[in-house]
Amino acid sequence: MLARVSIIMGSTSDLPVMEKAAKVLDEFQIPFEINALSAHRTPGEVEAFATQARKKGIEVIIAAAGMAAHLPGVIASMTTLPVIGVPISASLEGMDALLAIVQMPPGIPVATVGINAAQNAALLAVQILAGSDQNLQTKLATYKENLKDKIVLANEELKKVKFEYKTN
Repeated sequence: MLARVSIIMGSTSDLPVMEKAAKVLDEFQIPFEINALSAHRTPGEVEAFATQARKKGIEVIIAAAGMAAHLPGVIASMTTLPVIGVPISASLEGMDALLAIVQMPPGIPVATVGINAAQNAALLAVQILAGSDQNLQTKLATYKENLKDKIVLANEELKKVKFEYKTN
């Protein structure tokens, strides 16, 4: 089994957030790999990864980092693969990482999700892969239909909640 998605984080301290992405990819039965690489501490390894990812069969990269958060942009500068950045809340409530990832220069795009939103990063990776994979398109449609069902059920439960001035 070859990985189609690579989850890269700046430090293993990011794993509690990035496990959410791994769970989504598992749910969709998409092979993936997880590694820790640092744009600042292991720049040579980052370059080797980014320049070889496509040859290894990787189709989408999810890169997470906190604070200066250069990892997603550095990877994006070295590959033509889509890179999805996940800002990690390590300082300044993650705003520093969000701004660092989203403010890329022209020609180096990084799709960016919300702070600690690894689940959405994985779902975006699924959507990218589903563009050429009918099986994933079907699974994704079912997943989204289930999201709707959860809200319908939640509204049924809310009808049972009683307040003196509640009108529905």
